[in-house]
Amino acid sequence: MGIITLTTDLGHKDFYQAALKGSLLSLLPAVRIVDISHDITPFDLQQAAFIIKNSYHYFPKKTVHLIGVDSVYNKETRYLAMKYKGYYFIGADNGIFSLIFDDHPEEIVEISIIQDLKFLHFPLTDIFAKAACHLAKGGKLIEIGEPVDSLVERKILEPIVDEDSIRGRVIYIDSFQNVITNIHKEVFTRVQRDRPFVLYFKRNETISHLSWHYNEVPEGEKLCLFGISNYLEIAINKGNASGLLGLKADEVVRIEFLNK
Repeated sequence: MGIITLTTDLGHKDFYQAALKGSLLSLLPAVRIVDISHDITPFDLQQAAFIIKNSYHYFPKKTVHLIGVDSVYNKETRYLAMKYKGYYFIGADNGIFSLIFDDHPEEIVEISIIQDLKFLHFPLTDIFAKAACHLAKGGKLIEIGEPVDSLVERKILEPIVDEDSIRGRVIYIDSFQNVITNIHKEVFTRVQRDRPFVLYFKRNETISHLSWHYNEVPEGEKLCLFGISNYLEIAINKGNASGLLGLKADEVVRIEFLNK
């Protein structure tokens, strides 16, 4: 039977997550449910998109990725299901899909499943669950909605690049307190051109060596590397980089490349 992943801002304290999983299992008892994260900061689309973008492609093709972030009922917001690179995605058309995808999806429908009025404010356990189970058991998109061409667009904050520098920002702090920036490896390599560099960030801290792994420096020492996301990370070997270095989301970092 199919796989449904869950990425939500529901947390673990309340019954909402259990209600969603119970709804899925009631509709499709044999489905495999995988939690990507329920610890998204409420309504934080950028954070959710970063996590989904860096995890969805590790799953088997045809996996259904259900996104429940900023998805409470809003008469102005469409609920969409779509196919992208062989995977299915379901969520509110609030801009999150434009942050996840690099290209336009192959197929998009606005979900037309009739909602039970008692779940009007919480579509996850009703419309989203029904659509996800339909796709997980092999159903077609066109059977649950009307085709649409467009998505709500949100802009991704890109680094500022010139010939000898890159100015970026912190976009994510992971559970190890590693600090992840919006500077992609491809951008760094293109601008670097095999030149030495200095990474500058808060408190006049600098790093001038690119590491391959976290243990390349002694415990407690800072480093930078390109992690599994292919974005530049600032870390401390077995330490709390965000707290100890004073780096939080949206902080500015700067790379200067030195001419030989």
